[in-house]
Amino acid sequence: MAVLRSLVAVGAVPGLWWGAARAAAGLRGRCPRRGYAADSAQSAPTFGFLLDIDGVLVRGHRVIPAALEAFRRLVNSHGQLRVPVVFVTNAGNILQQSKAQELSALLGFKVEPDQVILSHSPMKLFSQYHNKRMLVSGQGPLVENARVLGFENVVTVDELRMAFPVLDMVDLQRRPKTTPLLRNDFPAIEGVLLLGEPIRWETSLQLIMDVLLSNGNPGTGLATAPYPHLPVLASNMDLLWMAEARMPRFGHGTFLLCLETIYRKMTGKELRYEGLMGKPSVLTYQYAEDLIRQQAERRGWVAPIRKLYAIGDNPMSDVYGANLFHKYLQMVKHDGAEKQGAGGLWRQRPSATQSCASILVCTGVYNPKGPEPTQPVQGAEEAPFHGHRDFSFSPGLMEASHIVNDVNEAVQLVFHKEGWIL
Repeated sequence: MAVLRSLVAVGAVPGLWWGAARAAAGLRGRCPRRGYAADSAQSAPTFGFLLDIDGVLVRGHRVIPAALEAFRRLVNSHGQLRVPVVFVTNAGNILQQSKAQELSALLGFKVEPDQVILSHSPMKLFSQYHNKRMLVSGQGPLVENARVLGFENVVTVDELRMAFPVLDMVDLQRRPKTTPLLRNDFPAIEGVLLLGEPIRWETSLQLIMDVLLSNGNPGTGLATAPYPHLPVLASNMDLLWMAEARMPRFGHGTFLLCLETIYRKMTGKELRYEGLMGKPSVLTYQYAEDLIRQQAERRGWVAPIRKLYAIGDNPMSDVYGANLFHKYLQMVKHDGAEKQGAGGLWRQRPSATQSCASILVCTGVYNPKGPEPTQPVQGAEEAPFHGHRDFSFSPGLMEASHIVNDVNEAVQLVFHKEGWIL
């Protein structure tokens, strides 16, 4: 039931059910060294890779050496990938094209924009909100990203603050020196887009709450907060992520936790999402699966892609998401259910994908010397759950199929399993 709740929470496959979860195989608590020799000739690929970026390929702005070794195996002498690869990141404060250029420079081969999935990329599917006036929160090229996703009429938090200066009162230096006239010509906001962690959390939290509690008219006040509130779309649920620092940094999931807690404290009700995107959402993996298929078709690989290998460093987003998607694939296979995206928004063409294996690396968030993510820490009765509120704690989904030191060992492992020349 816990797995079903996680699928329904992100609007992946409402009303569907499957049997008991398959026990996840793999090694826990250590990162063994592996070396393999090929045992058969290379053929057209029937498998593909879903690669996380931060903590797997890079740490901050520094490429992880094992990533360069991995791509020497993945790229042929003509500079082309030997198998389909999609980069699936929960980052979102950058343009897709810019991320592709950044990866190209770091990895030494041409990465195309359509090989990169940002946390908010599946928002392209939510066309029923594309013509609505949406408040957008995050940083970086916010308006450009929103427009690339299809949203035609967006307002940034800074624009809202400038229109209503008295709403932003935490920073004494930014408080208005005089009381401005209230505006009555500002068009109502019809929804909220949360694309990534903002810079001034106190400002974004305050103004988003103002919009939700005023039904999109923050210059006014309502006696009773409307519920259900305006639609909210959010991406990137990572509580933590790994950069150059020795300890993980706060992610957008931490910001969402703050917003949800404030909303519940002020209204006594739960903040609701029309869509949650990014790993571990099933919708994100469906989106990635479709890009893998398209990539294989462009390369002329006629053999269907039957297996996906998801390589990541975060048990909660990468491992949980890959395992959840694997359960979904098994459910579709056994029950013959029609594949659909959030709330039936997106229906894929028939897919040959049969499995999605999770491979956890030790170069990022996961620390093999630390406490297991499914075990209570000393002095606590329960394991800390770093997942989003709308996902159930399911220890089996956080057990990786395989644990290796780094992405190079992960690629070697997969090539060995598939009988490919290293």
